[in-house]
Amino acid sequence: MAHTSTNLSPNKILPRDLLVIAGAVILIAIIYLLTSQVTYGIGFPLDDSWIHQTYARNLALRGEWAFRPGIPSAGSTSPLWSALLAIGFLLRLSPYIWTYLLGAVTLFALAVVSEWAVRTLVNSYHPRFPWVGIFIAFEWHLAWAAMSGMETLLHGLIVTTVLALLMTNSPRYLTLGLLTGLAVWVRPDGLTLLGPVLMTILFTELDTRSRLTKITRYLIGFGSLFVFYLLFNLAIGGTPMPNTFYAKQAEYAAWQTLPILTRLGQMSLQLLVGPSLVLIPGIIGWLVKSVKQKKWGSLAALIWCTGYLILYISRLPVYQHGRYIMPAMPIFFLFGLLAFAEFDAGKLFARYHWIGQTIWRASIVMLTFAFIILGAQSYAKDVAVIESEMVVTAKWVAANLPQDALIAAHDIGALGYFDHHELIDLAGLISPDVIPFIRDEPQLANYLNQRHASYLIAFPEFYPLLTRSSETVFVTNSAITLTFGQKNMVVYQWKTP
Repeated sequence: MAHTSTNLSPNKILPRDLLVIAGAVILIAIIYLLTSQVTYGIGFPLDDSWIHQTYARNLALRGEWAFRPGIPSAGSTSPLWSALLAIGFLLRLSPYIWTYLLGAVTLFALAVVSEWAVRTLVNSYHPRFPWVGIFIAFEWHLAWAAMSGMETLLHGLIVTTVLALLMTNSPRYLTLGLLTGLAVWVRPDGLTLLGPVLMTILFTELDTRSRLTKITRYLIGFGSLFVFYLLFNLAIGGTPMPNTFYAKQAEYAAWQTLPILTRLGQMSLQLLVGPSLVLIPGIIGWLVKSVKQKKWGSLAALIWCTGYLILYISRLPVYQHGRYIMPAMPIFFLFGLLAFAEFDAGKLFARYHWIGQTIWRASIVMLTFAFIILGAQSYAKDVAVIESEMVVTAKWVAANLPQDALIAAHDIGALGYFDHHELIDLAGLISPDVIPFIRDEPQLANYLNQRHASYLIAFPEFYPLLTRSSETVFVTNSAITLTFGQKNMVVYQWKTP
């Protein structure tokens, strides 16, 4: 009968296993990038990726934490990620090669951590091939995140590492504190890791003195990095959190009014599209087992995962393949993989157990490989939209608009990187003064008039009032966007009354 490890002596990951996982990561990266190149070209699937590249370039080449040279701003959600990207500019490997390399290395590390966790927690897991690590490397949400140019997967790696250490009863609370502090430098929601760590300490330590000692160690590690994060944001933007923390919540206030079942349905659709669907029985099984055996680390991780998903769907929309909830996906998948590893080596159904094994194995393998292709195609289409809309527009603006023009735009990433005009950011990332009325078009119109804006760049459906009577100067005419039933990005001349 398969059983969970009690002494938690891991089945060691051999160099051969690491090479196999590395090969899987390299293969998936090549497939995604080649598919993107054939579809339209190399690029990033999000305009926000160019925001990080702009901050990174200014940091590397000018020594400034600024989106526009000479104007410090707290518009980067992830200071650590932007700093890592800056290395690529120093090495002259950016914006593409270094960014994809960072994503691939992060995906490799995430796959190795997941493989280690299963080997540590399930003694019966002795695979010829490290299939847990391979699954993580091939899972399409995670591969998309790895090639996105965003901090999403790095955050997922830190979260998974912290929760995996809790699940394996790690006593390294100073290290866990440092990792939690590091997570905040990647994304502000790294603060949520305080909950599962403190819960685990309270339920696993036997006396008050031991609890206080562990909590103190943890908070020392966390505080040593978090205090500098607060000081950094206060010095740059005047607030304890980056502008994006406030801007995103204000922009998507309408989402927060939708029925909770509607939001849960959209989240489930994004989360379960792929091989993760067949892991649901395993996730339920691991939950039941954790409750019965009082596995506090696992229960804390499960509670964190649930809370994180609920937190995000209560504040932000589940779009772009659920990119805001992607950091929770690895640990969500890990619960199912742990249960499957136990089931695969067990004899739950006696002589008929092989039938269950075959069905579950085949389902995971078929869906994983099917979504390699589907995920690559989805990634390539996302890149094509950003390249043919935002990047094309930014390059046109740089070449054709007067140098003294003041431009208002909602999507500023590519504009920041390829163009150097003064910007009004309608999303509030580098123009925090628009946050109070971020979706109020009449007030936005008054604001643009007061600032004497020259041009407005937007998708017509996003600002129907602002664009209704404005004169069109340039349209991308991207056939790819029209294929999706959406309108092209337009450059409008803004005329102040």
